[in-house]
Amino acid sequence: MIQFERVSKRFGSWTAVDTVSFTVDEGEFRVLIGPSGSGKSTVLRMINRLIPADGGAIRIDGEDIVSLKPEELRRRMGYVIQSVGLFPHWTVERNIATVPALLGWPKPRIRDRVTELLEMLNLDPRRYRGAYPHQLSGGQQQRVGVARALAAEPRILLMDEPFSALDPITRASLQSELSAIRHRTGTTVVFVTHDMDEALRLADRIAVMDHGRMIQCATPLEILTRPASPLVRDLVGREEWGLKRLAVETAGDRARRQERLGGIALPVETPLHRALSEMVARGTERLPVVDGDGRPAGVLHLSDLVRSMPDDAAGGQAGGRA
Repeated sequence: MIQFERVSKRFGSWTAVDTVSFTVDEGEFRVLIGPSGSGKSTVLRMINRLIPADGGAIRIDGEDIVSLKPEELRRRMGYVIQSVGLFPHWTVERNIATVPALLGWPKPRIRDRVTELLEMLNLDPRRYRGAYPHQLSGGQQQRVGVARALAAEPRILLMDEPFSALDPITRASLQSELSAIRHRTGTTVVFVTHDMDEALRLADRIAVMDHGRMIQCATPLEILTRPASPLVRDLVGREEWGLKRLAVETAGDRARRQERLGGIALPVETPLHRALSEMVARGTERLPVVDGDGRPAGVLHLSDLVRSMPDDAAGGQAGGRA
């Protein structure tokens, strides 16, 4: 869906992006993470040509973006930023309808789409469609910002630290809603964050940037178990490494497949940290696991959650391997 081929960007004498190449598959959730000034936001903004590249090529669905008019390109993508940027004197409905109206959608279709998105983001359409931004909380404003970005059914959603200013509870709620929406719609997402916990929770693949270069691109589990550099290990956090691994592996990953056990079962996709909480709540060291059709998929043991990690993962000893 998205392809960067040796893309560079300079601001005066400063190289913000240094010959970066990568691809993002259709339907993938790609997170860009790194220290301030690493180039991650510049990479994101080059995708919709808010910042022009100085060298290399960027392709969307095989098409070089320089062959497209900027406004045409941007209408094919949703864009969400930290400050939301809602029009203060427009209602929630009109804010969400911005791009569909520009595209000439019929009013009934626009109204139906606004209703659908408000419901999807847990905002009661009867209460919120006629409200103004100043009448909303920060979390509600950010929900409207996400709805506006999704309104014209874009195949690509670009998000630049959209939840960083929110309180932890609201942030976690929006992360869950975004993940559910993405799986429901198949939208390709490129998401910038400073927060490794957020990256581990949301991403299919995480791209770590430093000084304009992409130093590792891997799955959350690979980032945790085989960090490619000291910077990646520091972003993961040495002290909480084990707990973070429990957040990215699932009950299905650790279940003993040949065993069977009665009782209320965990779905295979349950993160291990939630499985551990469930064991504590039930006062048990074993829980049954079922697949998506409700069929037995094994038994999860407490000892399997706390067993020692492989030697090449423990303590982040795998630095240098990608």
